[in-house]
Amino acid sequence: MLYWLTAFSDGGDFYNLFRYITFRAGGAFFTALVFGFLFGQPLINLLKRKQGKGQPIRDDGPESHLINKQGTPTMGGLLILSALVISTLMWARLDNPYVWMILFVTVGFGLVGFADDYAKVSKHTTEGVSGRMRLLIGFVIAAVAGYWAMYWHGVSDVTLADREGYDLLAGRLAFPFFKDALLNMGVLFVPFAMIVMVGAANAVNLTDGLDGLAIMPVMIAAGALGVIAYAVGRVDYTQYLDVHYVPGTGEILVFVAGLIGGGLGFLWYNAPPAAVFMGDTGSLALGGALGAIAVASKHEIVLAIVGGLFVVEALSVIIQVLYFKRTGKRVFLMAPIHHHFEKRGWQESQIVIRFWIISLILALIGLATLKVR
Repeated sequence: MLYWLTAFSDGGDFYNLFRYITFRAGGAFFTALVFGFLFGQPLINLLKRKQGKGQPIRDDGPESHLINKQGTPTMGGLLILSALVISTLMWARLDNPYVWMILFVTVGFGLVGFADDYAKVSKHTTEGVSGRMRLLIGFVIAAVAGYWAMYWHGVSDVTLADREGYDLLAGRLAFPFFKDALLNMGVLFVPFAMIVMVGAANAVNLTDGLDGLAIMPVMIAAGALGVIAYAVGRVDYTQYLDVHYVPGTGEILVFVAGLIGGGLGFLWYNAPPAAVFMGDTGSLALGGALGAIAVASKHEIVLAIVGGLFVVEALSVIIQVLYFKRTGKRVFLMAPIHHHFEKRGWQESQIVIRFWIISLILALIGLATLKVR
């Protein structure tokens, strides 16, 4: 919204700053951060009054959770989403289709998570919205977003058709480490994008099991994807890096900055011992946002690298379930894998910080794919 102040610029004054994505990204970051600090405690107080006993704790989880986490309110993701949406609407260009596509996915998955959290706290049970219903609605949201992204990639094709050296992008999958590798998926790109977004949403949801465990890796992965989106949205950077140019994705950096600012505001209250859990409201929304950013910027495979921690967490659950059904035995002491390390005697803070370190390493590897071609 504030971008339109450039209409008052003569090219060399203060208003001209709003033309720069990096300036507006900084504005989005501080807006979301201040929002989190200002409204975090009032929201927590409200959630405590409304929820009473807080988030129900699963009986089949680690025994320590029944004692240490009982009574903690959930739905703290509302703080992140409010800060993120407000800062994005204030600082991003609202004529950019990718910004709206990612907001659509984020808010859509957030509403699904909110319904699930509300069902749990209102009924005082760990069973919320059924898994099938959550997946169904998630796939519908992702289908709309996948088609949306493919359409605008096609519009970009038209604008680039007479520019030598650029490949057509609509319906194509780009591969990291290879300069000109593009797989033409055609209409299959939409179901592929659906899997990316729904998979990312549920992987982050599975990771959200310890205080601060999910939010920092989300911010790290989002930061890496934001840098990539900014780079592939600038023709000069893509020529230097020899990556595919995707016009308009640079604006995604503003969204990412708002996500990081809102995430830090939430982490202030979620650091052990957590005063509030983000709940499915936050984890599904943020995971869906990561998937949407990857789809928009044509770096879906890189998401699996920068978000490798989420991949491992999801795989640990899949492996545990499949192996148990086949043999009646368990591969891990408990899944997701962060609970396995709890069972082995690791302190919660050890697991969280070590997983943060792993996330940072994976993000740097993902960023390296921009240059290693």
